[in-house]
Formats: sequence, structure tokens, C-alpha cells
Amino acid sequence: MASDRQRCILVTGGAGFIGSHVVRHFVRKYPYYHIINFDKLTYAGNLENLTDIRNAPNYSFVHGDICDLGTLRALLREQKVNGIIHLAAESHVDRSIRDPFLFARTNVIGTLTLLQAAREYWDKQWEGKRFHHVSTDEVYGALELGDAPFNESTPYSPHSPYSASKASSDHFVRAYHDTYGLPVVLTHSSNNYGPFQSPEKLIPLCIHNICENKPLPIYGNGENIRDWLHVQDHAQAIDEVFHRGRNGESYNIGGGNEWENIDIVKLLIRLVDEQLGHPAGHSDKLITYVADRAGHDLRYATDTGKLRRELGWVPQHPFESGLRETVQWYLEHAEWVKNVTGCAYERYYAEMYNDK
Repeated sequence: MASDRQRCILVTGGAGFIGSHVVRHFVRKYPYYHIINFDKLTYAGNLENLTDIRNAPNYSFVHGDICDLGTLRALLREQKVNGIIHLAAESHVDRSIRDPFLFARTNVIGTLTLLQAAREYWDKQWEGKRFHHVSTDEVYGALELGDAPFNESTPYSPHSPYSASKASSDHFVRAYHDTYGLPVVLTHSSNNYGPFQSPEKLIPLCIHNICENKPLPIYGNGENIRDWLHVQDHAQAIDEVFHRGRNGESYNIGGGNEWENIDIVKLLIRLVDEQLGHPAGHSDKLITYVADRAGHDLRYATDTGKLRRELGWVPQHPFESGLRETVQWYLEHAEWVKNVTGCAYERYYAEMYNDK
């Protein structure tokens, strides 16, 4: 790879939840890198997520669409980009059920466009180049209780338009490696939590709704199981794989931390009620079971042994303390929450709740 002082890294989707943590991590840890945040600023992208580094000398923002091949060609050439960390994606399963074409455009065509721009600009001069594609564990499908966690050899079996679009993008990334020699790595993460996550996702939605005394909608019986990972641990894993992962390889990233959704919600109720000075059980009445999501996978769990063995990565945030800190962050950043829970969010939440 290029020497440290020659690195110019393009981070797509860098104003989103995970992307903003990755951008901040790289800007602070590598002051001799130039980090370019390339984001379309849809509902999921918010430059308020990066106010603390917006004036950093090694950071710049470019407003753009990953489906715009002309813009990408010009940007890679003008900035001499030699690394790409690709996070830009539509990621909410409920939204994918409503509008699968949007997910196909962004996640599939957008990834293909970015791959083509990189291939053309790097033009077989692969030394010092890297394309890091950030994917999801949902491409593997679903696990039953007692099944071994997903590993990097687990066959793909996506069940939602979102996971199908991410699986397709993964295949294009591998095809560009196998066909053209593009230097790529892929990572598959479990569910993330932490500051700056959109309040339509489970954990921030529950925190927001408890504060507002609104219903906490739980799909089905609440027994769906997810493996939870702190977003800062995810950013560190991306750092390790981007710099030291083996070319053409995939790495699973997870917290080894499986919880049923209903238990997460009950824990959040306890933590938020404590912070707000409410008596124990005050917000239990807000739990509202709604019709299950179509194609709702029962369980996800990832085997991170490959990442631990090869690169020595281990998560650093114990779940309950990390969740407590996350709750505190949301309560202390009410203005941020207010800014991202405007009319469009409220309308979407109302439609989603009423539909179920």
C-alpha cells in the first residue's frame, strides 16, 4: 500500500452513522492522511455528526452521489485517491420493503459505479491501492437457535430487499477482484449501536420514544436475536482490515453479544428511566407488540475468529456500559435528536406504526 504520507482516502457515506465514526477515527488517528467524506446527504447523512472535525486540516467534504460516474472519475483523478472505504448504502430493512428499487440503485448500481471509477483511475497500478467494501451479516440469511454463527464461508441467503441488494454489491466487488485484479477487502458487520444513529433504528428509537412517552413498537413476539457491536469497535475493525487485511478476503465483525429484541427494549427502559429519575418500571407500559416484519430473520450471529486470529482485533466496549453511555449521549444531545426527528421522520414513524 502507499506510504502513510501519501494516503488520500475516500470514505463514501461518511456523514452517516457508521461512516461518521469511521471518518472521525481516521482523521484523528492519521493526521498525515487526507480523508475525503463523499456523501449525498439523504435522510441518513448529517454533517452535524462531524462538527467536531469539520475544520481539521486533513478533512474535506464533497457532496455527491455514488451513482454519478463522471463526478467520481473527476474526484479520484483530481485528489489522487489511493484508498476507498465504501459505506454509502441504503440500510433500513423497512424502507427496503417499501421501495426496493431505491436500494437496488444505491447499493448495487452505486457500488458498481464506484468500482468502475476506481478500476479506470488506478488502471492496473494496484500497488498502494485498496477498495474496502463495508457489508452486513444479513447477506448470510438467518440462523435458528443453536446454529453455529455465520463465518466467512457461510453461503449467501438474503431474505429482504436490503440484504439482497448488499449481497449483489458484494458479488460485484469480488467479481472486480477476480476479473480485473482490483485490490479489495470486504467486511460483514453485525448490528451497531452508539451515538449519531438515526432514531428510526431500534435503540435510538426506543430512547427517543421513552423520553416522549410514545409507544415502543416490537415486531412479533420480540424474540428475534441480534448480535450488537459498538460503532467505535466497528470503526477500529475497519481500520485494521483496511490496512492489514489480506487482499480479496472477507472478514466478519461482531460483538459476540446476542440479545433478544424484547430484552434490549427492557434494558433500555431501565437505563432511560434511571437517567430521567423515573421509578422502576415506569415506561414498561409503552411496550407495544405489532405485526411482524415481512421476511423477518430470527437470529444473526457472527464468528469473528478470522479477524481476531489474523489481525488481533477484539471489541473494547462491554455492552451494558456501552449502552448506558449511548443512552446518556442521546439525552445530552436533545438538539441533535430534534434536528433529525423532523416532520419527515415523524410522518415515516407514524406510517410504519399504523401499517403494522
